[in-house]
Amino acid sequence: MQSRFRSDRRLTVRMGLTLFLLGLLYVGFVAALIVLLKSWVLVAVLIGALFVAQFWFCDRIAMFAMRGRVVERAEYPGLHAVVDRLCAIADLPKPVVAVSEMDMPNAFATGRSADHAVVCVTTGLLRRLEPAELEGVLAHELSHVRHKDVAVITIASFLGVVAGLIVRFAFYSQVFGGGRRDQNTAAVLAAVLGVSAAVYAISFLLIRALSRYRELAADRAAALLTGRPSALAAALTKVSGEIARIPTKDLRTAQAFNAFYFTPATGREPGIERFFATHPSLEERLAQLGRISAELGEAAAPGGTTPGTGTSGKAG
Repeated sequence: MQSRFRSDRRLTVRMGLTLFLLGLLYVGFVAALIVLLKSWVLVAVLIGALFVAQFWFCDRIAMFAMRGRVVERAEYPGLHAVVDRLCAIADLPKPVVAVSEMDMPNAFATGRSADHAVVCVTTGLLRRLEPAELEGVLAHELSHVRHKDVAVITIASFLGVVAGLIVRFAFYSQVFGGGRRDQNTAAVLAAVLGVSAAVYAISFLLIRALSRYRELAADRAAALLTGRPSALAAALTKVSGEIARIPTKDLRTAQAFNAFYFTPATGREPGIERFFATHPSLEERLAQLGRISAELGEAAAPGGTTPGTGTSGKAG
């Protein structure tokens, strides 16, 4: 069967450009560490170990942090049925299906490749969405797998993770051990801290810009795959509204994984901080879906969904 997922050249170009720029930054970062620490072995072992751990175990780390668990068809037949249908029309290998016992309505996809992917939804999402809306959300997450941007974001974020860890290590080393070292050692640590902070800031901005675009690309792909952009728009509106009602203190744990979520766990629309956001604004996403709906000649049914959803029964 030919896939109904359309390739997105603009996303591919952006991913390639981001990886290229981060690669240059990575080379400079490693070179600076080797010069400052005077040990290429230490740098190679540290960075190599962290890269393998993040890339190889990214799905397990995300699942553990978000309390996700793999669910079988017998437990969630409706959820599996929707994933099966979408994978069939998208010509995708079926990912591992997981559920997170969280009231916050959201979903995410992770994994290093299409053959090692996980799609996870929260119980809060399953309770709140209609079948057509759930299908739109799952199509959005599967498009991340299809476009391979999940793996790209994982790789791209690696440099920022390393730089962030070094900044923390150097900072606490300076604070708690400053009196037990000579001036040369302190100068080296300060230099490492400065270089790492600069690298973290640059990689942060590059990754956030890519993250915002990939969300728009996933919305486009999902709308075209299902043929029901209004159902995805309804899901976006509903999920964003529900998250806005959740106390900020209850969202803080989830915010570390915003880049992977269907909708960020911020509880508010970004203002000036939109330049640092992981997702475009709700208005921008809805406007794009509205244009696609007009192009497809979709007739919206009452309540923002479309007739003939193609799915029936509860998701779980």
